[in-house]
Amino acid sequence: MPIYMDRHDVSQGVTAEDVADLHNQDLIVQHKYCCKGLSYWFDEDRSTAFCLVEAPNMDAIIEMHTNSHGDVPNTIIEVDTSIVESFLGRIEDPSKSQKTELNIVNNPGFRILAALKFMDGQYLTSPSKEVLEKIKNIIENYAGRLIDSHKEYLLISFTSTTNALHGILELKEYYVLTTKSTEQIRIGIGAGVPITKNHGFFEETIKTAKRLTDLQHSHIIITTEVKELYESENQNKRLNPDIFKILLFQEEEFLNDVMNYLDSEWQNPNLGVDDFCSHLGLSTSQLYRKTKSLLQTSTNYLIQRHRLNKAIKLLIKKDMNISEIAFETGFNSAAYFTKCFQKEYNILPSNYLKSV
Repeated sequence: MPIYMDRHDVSQGVTAEDVADLHNQDLIVQHKYCCKGLSYWFDEDRSTAFCLVEAPNMDAIIEMHTNSHGDVPNTIIEVDTSIVESFLGRIEDPSKSQKTELNIVNNPGFRILAALKFMDGQYLTSPSKEVLEKIKNIIENYAGRLIDSHKEYLLISFTSTTNALHGILELKEYYVLTTKSTEQIRIGIGAGVPITKNHGFFEETIKTAKRLTDLQHSHIIITTEVKELYESENQNKRLNPDIFKILLFQEEEFLNDVMNYLDSEWQNPNLGVDDFCSHLGLSTSQLYRKTKSLLQTSTNYLIQRHRLNKAIKLLIKKDMNISEIAFETGFNSAAYFTKCFQKEYNILPSNYLKSV
């Protein structure tokens, strides 16, 4: 049967014991609905609870909750247990820590997520096996979990903001000292819960962290929320501005608005500045100023770069020829695609295809 995670927005004042009691009520009646409650997470600070349930469908989960205690979930999504475990560390209830009737779990699903992108000039690169092994050791020393390890980026999950920032800083210092001067590491750090409204598992936080790595900055870029969490854990100790760049809430909102629209429209060959202005409610000059300030580029070049990044991935797959890739990625002609590709990467797409 499929596995689901649901989100409950609980009232302020609800305690870990209250949530444990609700979870226990589910376990008593779950067999009537062919469900199996695997585990749950409760975040008192954010008044949220997340249940992991094996069930035939979402309706069965709603019926189980309705008839056991009446607290119906706000959102339900289907999840992969291996991914849940990689982010949250478990997929079953932890062993009881006390000899009590309830298994009280006061363990929030909230996580700090760091995305790391490795660059050699304009090209994405990957750390060597030796370097990757050292990176894993550093992460583990700070109680982090490596989620993804592939050509595009590394994704790392932490429960503590302090551990996240200190661990990532040590990781960056190690990487800079042990790799060639032409190689760069770009780092973005965000924070969030497993499920937000109508989004996949940690989807919003992952997107934000990855997008921060596109800001072409030598600093470790963090959201304002991460900065505030760090200060609350460290008695208002300030972060070194020479090392960390803090993205303001307005900048983060603009970045995600721009990139969400680009993600949905990039294959449209007629996509241009006017479309972004209309969607975002900005004038041409306002859009240019904001995009240039945050992304160090124009909107038109942002569109082109996004398409070329998609083209690289298609070239690596070798499923399509160059003309097909050009039109698939929103270019009006194969000749213009080739011209843009060569200008960006200093190599013809045909030669790049031979090299991969």
